[in-house]
Amino acid sequence: MARKVMGPTGSRRRIWLLLSSLALTIGLAVVFIPAAGANDVRAVAFQLDGNIAQDATNPVTYDWANFFDANGGKLSLPAGFTASSFVKDFNTAPGKKPGSVVFDTSDASTYTIGSKDILDVNGWSCTPANNVTDKGDIMNAYATAYTDPVSGHKFMFFALERNANAGDANVAFWFLQGSASCPAAGGSFTGNHHNGDLLIVSAFTNGGSVSNINAYEWQNGALNTTPVANGGDCRDATKTGDPTCATSNTGTINSIPWLTENKADGVGHTLQTGEFFEGGIDLSAPSVNLANNCFNTFVPDTRSSQSLTATLYDFAIGQLGECTSTTTTSPKDGADDTKAPATSIPAEPGEASITVQDKTTVAVTGISSFNSANTPNLTWHICGPTDPTSTQLCDGSTGSSTPACSTLPAISCVGVAVGSTSIQAATTVDSPVVTITEAGRYCFRADFAGDSGVGVPPSSDSAAHECFIVGPQQPQLSTQATSGPVDFGSKISDTVTLSGTADEQGTGGPAGSDGSIGTVASPVTLGGDATGNVSVKAYGPDSCSTVAFTSSAISATGDATVGGAGTNFEFTPSAPGQYVFVASYAGDLPNTKGIDFSACALAPSSEKVTVRTIPTTINTTQKVFPNDSATIASSVSGNNLPSGGTVTFSLYGGAADDATNLANCMAGTATGRIYTRQFSTNTTPANSETFRTDNTTVSVSDNETVYWLVTYATGDTAHTGRQSQCAESTQTVFVNDAGDGTVFPSP
Repeated sequence: MARKVMGPTGSRRRIWLLLSSLALTIGLAVVFIPAAGANDVRAVAFQLDGNIAQDATNPVTYDWANFFDANGGKLSLPAGFTASSFVKDFNTAPGKKPGSVVFDTSDASTYTIGSKDILDVNGWSCTPANNVTDKGDIMNAYATAYTDPVSGHKFMFFALERNANAGDANVAFWFLQGSASCPAAGGSFTGNHHNGDLLIVSAFTNGGSVSNINAYEWQNGALNTTPVANGGDCRDATKTGDPTCATSNTGTINSIPWLTENKADGVGHTLQTGEFFEGGIDLSAPSVNLANNCFNTFVPDTRSSQSLTATLYDFAIGQLGECTSTTTTSPKDGADDTKAPATSIPAEPGEASITVQDKTTVAVTGISSFNSANTPNLTWHICGPTDPTSTQLCDGSTGSSTPACSTLPAISCVGVAVGSTSIQAATTVDSPVVTITEAGRYCFRADFAGDSGVGVPPSSDSAAHECFIVGPQQPQLSTQATSGPVDFGSKISDTVTLSGTADEQGTGGPAGSDGSIGTVASPVTLGGDATGNVSVKAYGPDSCSTVAFTSSAISATGDATVGGAGTNFEFTPSAPGQYVFVASYAGDLPNTKGIDFSACALAPSSEKVTVRTIPTTINTTQKVFPNDSATIASSVSGNNLPSGGTVTFSLYGGAADDATNLANCMAGTATGRIYTRQFSTNTTPANSETFRTDNTTVSVSDNETVYWLVTYATGDTAHTGRQSQCAESTQTVFVNDAGDGTVFPSP
């Protein structure tokens, strides 16, 4: 915006202000297709007729009202149009009437003295100002890009509104491939020109006619002062075929859709004659030849003349975004393009590693090729491992998507460098292979550097869909306790077989992780067998609530069988009953999970051992201790037996047959005699005496017959001696219990 201000002494002074911040460029690429001949910029899809509304009688279809709404917001682009931008460059303030607004002369987008088009962008400077000249004060500016579907020619159309038509005006439009900015408080611009940046300069009168328009190209660090295109008023029928033209309004324009301001009418929807300027250029024209450039920023200005060293007044900044780039990616199996990454670390006997790649699609609109130097411009990183519950992305953030790391210095660009490649057109390409040896969560990041030389902006993908989880292995335990039943007092044990473990994570990988990630440039050393302690418990007897035994641990390496008799897994039960073993494994994280003790009640039969009581047997063997008695009596009444007599008992047996035992008895010899007992008579004078054996040492245990021989020697001559006739015998028939018997008492 521009205003003339009278100083206190009446002298005129001009103060110029530059917009405080020039936004980063968003590019739109347009494909250049050579045409059979140059197109007439007046005859393509846009009406260059000095007004804003679509004219139904014009054979050309569209005008500015087709592109922006009442607030200057973008409408949907018609077919063939690839970008548009609207910049409001004036302020309003509340008026005296309720709901009314008036023009606010403050302006934050004016140049300071010394800013010249021949300088690089960083040679321009700005400062806030309050008033600039009326005829040099920009109200609104807009631009749109179009590619003709028949010829493939690429066109740029541009316009601005000024505050007053008090005299002729000079205007210009810079179309930049890169970006620029200036501090809000004023100072030097940041940014640089690139070869192919385009400056369009024109003059128009307060009567609404355009005398000429010229286009200049920035080349090799300077503005080429020879125009690449020139033309005149778009309404001049004699100027057809010009690659560029411009025009202005020759009468009042009413009912402008968006808010504007002019000195005569104030804030409203009206522009007076000569306050509206528009133009167009055929970027594919042979003399221009800039169709393969992406113009992302446009900077309209007002100026003292058409000279390339003219004093620059007011300006506006528009983000046209003619070129764009997007980078979209998805992780995939390093060996199979159709598969997602493996979901778990492989178990034994395989190696604990998987391979992954990042499948990356770079889409660029508005341009067919770029990166003519063929330098690396697509790079990949991978971050991890993190906890599976983490939301950390590979750009240092925890959001679902973020801009490219290179455009956000505050975000830490993290991860392991995977590699880079050069691309010169939109394409799909895979990253180098990455080897992962550790369970966890991983995220890729792909960064496309763009090509600032032709206006292709960078893009990146590090969103959550770039992340995947590699899980650890869950091993298994199979067990076998001592086969039972076993006798009380015996030892019992458990044998445990561990299977399904995964090797430990690798080491020695590149910086950016814990060393477990391997790249083509920095391979990883694979890890060895998993380790971890195995332990057992035994519950019992006959109870799953009483722990009878807790072992000390045995270390297992890889898939292994441990324990058994003679190891830490053996013990002697303290009581009979059933014992139940359970086992656990400590694991070897991050690649191999542990296994807790299983529930005693769910233990399989292979883990149950019965310890029985010590068994007894019973069998019987009968024994008979034969005894005999004899009564010795005197046949004379009153006569007492003599003293000193001898009564002898002899028992015969032990022979293989009874007849022998009897014969030996009848003979009265020592042969076959198994027992002898003698008594003395008349120890107490009596007519008769009875004598009884007290045998408790000689027994008969077999089925046989034993015979007694009893003799009486009187000890005097008055009495006669006697002997038995071996008729006295004892016959034994034994039936013994030879079995184990049954439990007593009954259970």
